[in-house]
Amino acid sequence: MYAIIENGGKQYKVSEGDTVKVEKLKAEVGEEVTFDVVMVADGDVVKVGEEAKSAKVTAKVEAQDKFRKIVVFKYKAKKNERKKQGHRQPFTAVKIEKITV
Repeated sequence: MYAIIENGGKQYKVSEGDTVKVEKLKAEVGEEVTFDVVMVADGDVVKVGEEAKSAKVTAKVEAQDKFRKIVVFKYKAKKNERKKQGHRQPFTAVKIEKITV
């Protein structure tokens, strides 16, 4: 059994027991959170759209952290114009505990 959840404009395929890094949530470590369900598949039965709205995915927050740094470097050729920046995107690691249909 798996589900497609939505968070932060992205969709994630999750199963029970999975640990997923999603966009930062306002939740403390150890709290339970629920996600909007887009699709649920259980064997040959697939529920999409309005049928999937009744499904529920609960997860437990494991960590609040940042991804590794990426370097953003912009320059204009022949103009001696350079700009170097670093960026670390924050995320929330959640462990999927239960998918209820």
